[in-house]
Amino acid sequence: MESKKIEEIDKNFVIQSNGSERFTYFNIASETNEVNDIKTLFEISGFPWIKLNESTNSSTNNNSFCRLDVSSLHKLSQGVQHLAWCTSGGVVRFASNSDAIAVKVELTSKDDMSHMPRTGSAGIDLYVGKGKDKKFIKVAMPGSKQGEYEAVFEGINPKHELCEWTLNMPLYNGVKKLEIGLLPEAKLEKPAPYFIEKPIVFYGSSITQGGCASRPGNSYTHIICRWLDANMVNLGFSGNAKGEPEMAELISRIEMSAFVMDYDHNAPSIEHLQNTHESFFKVIRSNHPDLPVIFVSMPDFDRDAASNLRRGIIHKTYENAVIMGDKNVYFVDGESLFGSKDRDSCTVDGCHPNDLGFMRMAENIYPTVKKALNKL
Repeated sequence: MESKKIEEIDKNFVIQSNGSERFTYFNIASETNEVNDIKTLFEISGFPWIKLNESTNSSTNNNSFCRLDVSSLHKLSQGVQHLAWCTSGGVVRFASNSDAIAVKVELTSKDDMSHMPRTGSAGIDLYVGKGKDKKFIKVAMPGSKQGEYEAVFEGINPKHELCEWTLNMPLYNGVKKLEIGLLPEAKLEKPAPYFIEKPIVFYGSSITQGGCASRPGNSYTHIICRWLDANMVNLGFSGNAKGEPEMAELISRIEMSAFVMDYDHNAPSIEHLQNTHESFFKVIRSNHPDLPVIFVSMPDFDRDAASNLRRGIIHKTYENAVIMGDKNVYFVDGESLFGSKDRDSCTVDGCHPNDLGFMRMAENIYPTVKKALNKL
């Protein structure tokens, strides 16, 4: 039988590209980018240190897509230094009446993973809508080992209405350069502010980073923030979130509306978690006395015989804070996150959630985050 590529058999798998001649492209940010007036109409979030200093027109991270302060990376582990350039939680929002939107992406890595769709690790997905009313439209589908790609989202606004668009950046591969293309003569305006403008900051493991969602918008952090219309900073560091004091100090420098702390999966031992968990929280609390802090334990509770001990350590941090009179701490039991029915259908490999797992995580963490924010 003659060998054929799947896109030759099913046209739905064709990666749309070659839109360059039809679009006007805007360079959103790159390591060598300069600031211009048009770029201010594209709102970038998820990178706390990329924010421009209005008086100097410069930023700490020189417009590069790094989730941490570049000047502080040397204080952290080699793993974190690498993963800081992954763009999980990165979002670009804008308003336009264009009937087609294109993206050109240059990735920092061509790497693929055997257990995660490339649409999630390297793709960008598109949503339309304001506030909490955002609807998924399409996802870019970069080819295997493709370091640069172009994707065209066609026929998305046939009435040419002024709509708000949200592009979620790759969960694992970093982005060196991102260009957004709009049709000529299309209007371009700023999006409305988030309902919750100060970001919810998530710190944790590969699960927090989004492994192994099929596309960026399906990670639990994106789902929760979409339901709340909240800004977000995702500080999930796959295999490398170990509760280091240097990381706590960095996070405490971020102005945030809530902090979700679920790094126990990456603590290399029970003793390590015991020695770091409460002290990490105390660094955050000392700099943010009234900040809602939500402690979450691992969702794949059944997989690790030590899960109960780990949960106990996390709950003890919560208990001690309550005893000391802290009224802005919350605990979410990881054992509840995948639910009771078909728990074994919630992961790809027994550990990393698939889309069902992430949806269930979002459904079970969301009420606590909402409650915490409503107290503000």
